[in-house]
Amino acid sequence: MRISGGIAKGRRTATKRLLIKKANGEKLRPTSSKVREAIFDILGSRIKGASFVDLYAGTGTVGFEALSRGADMAVFVESDSMRIQAIKNIANELGFLEKSVIRKGRASEFLKKAASENRIFDIFFVDPPYRSAELEKVLPLIGEGGLLSEGGIVVAEHFSREKPPDAEGRLRKEKAYRYGDTTLTLYRKVEA
Repeated sequence: MRISGGIAKGRRTATKRLLIKKANGEKLRPTSSKVREAIFDILGSRIKGASFVDLYAGTGTVGFEALSRGADMAVFVESDSMRIQAIKNIANELGFLEKSVIRKGRASEFLKKAASENRIFDIFFVDPPYRSAELEKVLPLIGEGGLLSEGGIVVAEHFSREKPPDAEGRLRKEKAYRYGDTTLTLYRKVEA
């Protein structure tokens, strides 16, 4: 896998070993380059200077892409130890270590802790394992937890046959984009 745009364009982010290893019985399903391009087309200039959270980071490629395209910082949340170490190594190789916050653990636990610390982020990329109930767990935590800046954005990647909610707390569904079996659903934080 390679970064498709920005200052690190063309640099490799994932090894074959990392891609085939299963974590907790789940084989990694990395976001395709076509879908990654779509994510950053959707985000456009909003990525510049943003704080970006890559939940269920896997290889970290989406977070590294955000940094490559101008995000000020990226938080990588991943539960698998081998993948966490790989993200640290890749961040170092790409020169993004100072802009990277790497957290091992479950996405829901990270969100609860960040909310208790009054942390605020501009963009969340949420890509849980397909056909899991994770999206239903984390959207309320983001939408009601005060974690998103005003006008902040959540991009949820999910299986096209799944239908995520139209609203969750202060999150409102803005649009959905379908790419084969993958759909990107865009949410925006609305005023109280």
